[in-house]
Amino acid sequence: MEIKYFRLIKTIAEEGSIANSAEKLFLTQSALSHQLRELEERLGFKVFLRTRNKWELTEEGIELYKLGNTILESIEKGFQNIEQLRMGSFGTIKLSTECYSFYQGLFAFIQKMALLYPDINVDLILEATHHPIPKILSNEIDIAIVTSKPENENLSSIEIYEDEVFAIIHKENTLNKDEFLEVNDFYDVHLIIHSFPLETVSFYNKFLKPNKITPYKISAIPITEVALEMVEANMGIMCMPKWALKSFKLSEDLIFKRIGKNGLKRTHHLVVRKSDRSKKYINDFISNFKDDFSKV
Repeated sequence: MEIKYFRLIKTIAEEGSIANSAEKLFLTQSALSHQLRELEERLGFKVFLRTRNKWELTEEGIELYKLGNTILESIEKGFQNIEQLRMGSFGTIKLSTECYSFYQGLFAFIQKMALLYPDINVDLILEATHHPIPKILSNEIDIAIVTSKPENENLSSIEIYEDEVFAIIHKENTLNKDEFLEVNDFYDVHLIIHSFPLETVSFYNKFLKPNKITPYKISAIPITEVALEMVEANMGIMCMPKWALKSFKLSEDLIFKRIGKNGLKRTHHLVVRKSDRSKKYINDFISNFKDDFSKV
């Protein structure tokens, strides 16, 4: 039975006549009469009885009226849910990280998101770099990429992937003689980082600082291409994961050295406010981010 017939029964029953129903349904009285006659012929029983210019439901009609109300209410609720889902797909996500090196892999992902989800706008908030957690708590950004899970009851952390940081050196560097680099190897190096302060550099915090090691010279070079050229000229070393350099054409003179016998590994988390986890566009971003970066 088509939905239009349930609407027809509901409207006539509530309006009390064909004349009043025609206006509500934007049809002529003749068209409504034809629909009702067609319906009753298909059902094999009368839905309405006309008495004293009033249309009253038969016993069978009352059951159809009840059924129609249930169906129409369910359809209306379904469309409301769909609209809520659709509206929840719109939004702007302000994103930042704890380290500039993390941005290397983000641009291609953001470009992909723009194609797949044109209603989700992703803004990189560079000025929040190094301090993303306080910025989330103050609502200045929405998502942070960090390597240490924050302990805050208002935040939700999603573990995304594990990577490994390598030392990038020139093949003629004296450190190339070793299978991997020990912590003491970093005493006499020129370490190239993306930016100061040093405490915001993941490699320093996780490897050098716990061992109380500070290289004799440290330079902040925010442009990765320039930093790589310096390493290629054997003017220093830098420490980054391999995935962050996928978009660069690396010289054959550059060597990746493991840091420590077991490697220097980090676990990355996406951090969001718990109050935002119910937003569809936030969850769409998270699920796509996990799918892309779990392959790192």
